[in-house]
Amino acid sequence: MIVTTTNPIEWKEISRYNDPIAANVVIGTAVISDIGASYVDFFGGRSTSYEKKMQEMYKRVTETLKQRVQAIIGLSVDIDEISGKGSQLFMITALGTPVHLKEVARNPIEKQDDLLDGELIQPKV
Repeated sequence: MIVTTTNPIEWKEISRYNDPIAANVVIGTAVISDIGASYVDFFGGRSTSYEKKMQEMYKRVTETLKQRVQAIIGLSVDIDEISGKGSQLFMITALGTPVHLKEVARNPIEKQDDLLDGELIQPKV
């Protein structure tokens, strides 16, 4: 599974583009995390509890997209805060274009910036 923020994928050719897809994850912060974050906000520093939640959200949203398609290009991730009525939630949205790929033949002697490809040199070493 390939997920990339770029459009071209090295050594692959895009044979078909599909309609963009999106996935959303919403997660609560919990009272304890909010209390800890308020101290961090007041005194400065990093909120590891919020960082862990953000990492968990990112993992969930990308896994959701990976289950649907072979490859996604142009991945964009947006994180928002939803708050009101005494609650605080984070929402992450991932959006990308699913594509079908086919392998492109590689020329082993191809040079890039006047340097030999490492795959050509590795067997000799």
